Amino acid sequence: MLGGAAKTFTNCFGASFPFISTTKIESKIKRPPTNLSFSSNGCRCTTISASLQLPNTDSVSPGQFRVDILSESLPFIQKFRGKTIVVKYGGAAMKSPELQASVINDLVLLSCVGLRPVMVHGGGPEINHWLGRLNIQAVFRDGLRVTDAETMEIVSMVLVGKVNKTLVSLINKAGATAVGLSGMDGKLLTASPKSSDLGFVGEVARVDPTVIRSLVDSGHIPVVTSVAADESGQPYNINADTVAGEIAAALGAEKLILLTDVAGILEDRNDPESLVKKIDIKGVTKMMEDGKVGGGMIPKVNCCIRSLAQGVKTASIIDGRVPHSLLLEILTDEGAGTMITG
Repeated sequence: MLGGAAKTFTNCFGASFPFISTTKIESKIKRPPTNLSFSSNGCRCTTISASLQLPNTDSVSPGQFRVDILSESLPFIQKFRGKTIVVKYGGAAMKSPELQASVINDLVLLSCVGLRPVMVHGGGPEINHWLGRLNIQAVFRDGLRVTDAETMEIVSMVLVGKVNKTLVSLINKAGATAVGLSGMDGKLLTASPKSSDLGFVGEVARVDPTVIRSLVDSGHIPVVTSVAADESGQPYNINADTVAGEIAAALGAEKLILLTDVAGILEDRNDPESLVKKIDIKGVTKMMEDGKVGGGMIPKVNCCIRSLAQGVKTASIIDGRVPHSLLLEILTDEGAGTMITG
């Protein structure tokens, strides 16, 4: 009977709502709890504000089953409706066409139910691909791309001219209306040099979110790439996580979400099962001091801490390899990674 429930869902629900993962629903149906519980207070906790019994699909119509599943999202939609969320898109979710479609569909769905999403993206693999085609060697120092004038030209062409417009096109195709921006548009970002050893690699010196606010207020989804110019007009390549965090802070976002290639912050870096679901700034700072957070996770955590210190309500580092991880993070208590609070 439970297998029949999953089949019913796949046949009558998945086709109409491709953003829902039937695999995850099937796993829930095979081992259902007595009650499906959820909370609208943003916590990874067991506080019950409402509960819903899984319907017996042998006795309800496909339409009723679909409605019962969707009704579980109501408290979360109510919590986030009208709130701005900033999503940094990259990693595995950018490399895989299937995961890319998942992220785009999630973003459009969230926009349709009243959230105000802003996407920020990088595009390292695509930059490397085009540098290789032009026989320009990619050089990295301390995990950052050394960017000379020639490399900066390629970075701008790839991020602004190709990756950004591809994402805008995909969002438009999925049913929303996106507008592509670089940090130079509307003086959104003003850059400053990070280090003379890195060439044209920059930091965010200033954010003017006026252009983004105007777009979001008119129902558009801004798609921002991490290229900005300094006061003299010189372009700089800026880390996309940093850009997302600074834009989230400037907008007073409810939530910052960084899509990554790992499960989140792990208590034991060698144990993928030791995921930390929720932690505050003090706790994650202690983990860094103890050496439990290292490598590429350090700048992501620092980005989250900085955005929280500037007024962002919560920041999450989630697993972009999981289909529909954005929906899991926002519309369930389960989440899809680690949520950091102030």
